[in-house]
Amino acid sequence: LFRLAEHTDRLCGSAHVYGMPLPYDRATLMAAQLEAVRANQLANGYIRTLAFYGPERLGLSPSGVRVHVAVAAFPWAAYLGADAEQRGIRVKTSSFVRAPANAAPPRAKIAAAYANSILAHQEVAAEGFDEALLLDERGLVAEGAGENLFIVEKGALREPATTSALPGITRDTVRELARDLTLSVRTTALTRDDIYLADEAFFCGTAAEIVPIIELDRRRIGSGTPGPITRRLIECFRAAVRGHDGRHLDWLTPVWA
Repeated sequence: LFRLAEHTDRLCGSAHVYGMPLPYDRATLMAAQLEAVRANQLANGYIRTLAFYGPERLGLSPSGVRVHVAVAAFPWAAYLGADAEQRGIRVKTSSFVRAPANAAPPRAKIAAAYANSILAHQEVAAEGFDEALLLDERGLVAEGAGENLFIVEKGALREPATTSALPGITRDTVRELARDLTLSVRTTALTRDDIYLADEAFFCGTAAEIVPIIELDRRRIGSGTPGPITRRLIECFRAAVRGHDGRHLDWLTPVWA
């Protein structure tokens, strides 16, 4: 499993942010995720671990309600399309914005936050685009509907500050892989036109992995095809995930003894 410890830590941290006492410790949660993959005999797949309140009472107060945990493991196709890595995707800026940090804690990964993402994705998909870009309440770039964003500018990576976005584990992976390639990474405020003028752009996330963006708001990005740095990062990511990069074997947890 790829970065099992980090994903489990994020689950525990998200529960802590929302004051949800998990009934299992970190080691038990990790073991359950491994067992779910074994039970489903998966060679490739996706894991979704959910902590949720039980049915003891309704209302806004979770006091006295049990916390349950479920682990699902299932086959997973390419999130944004089988050929998205090769052809790139078309993106549109949504009219829906990410909630500011004083409206919902951005460091917690919580199911309720996906309602915002669903609205944004549905809006742009209805116009024929593959994915949505969301801005924050100030009009600055936040992230995709379910992904973090990077742009390539003069051989270096830039990413938006994650003040209203979840700082993803794949995002952190990209930063590490960029260092392996001696690429600099800067975190700065980004506007939509920064992306329009970029040499390359891509989304990244657990489900999406790394996907080139070739168009935003009907404006071509760079050459209009996946760029060389994005392609190289995809190759490095694939090697790390599959255990072909000896520098990052610590990211992997064996499922079978």
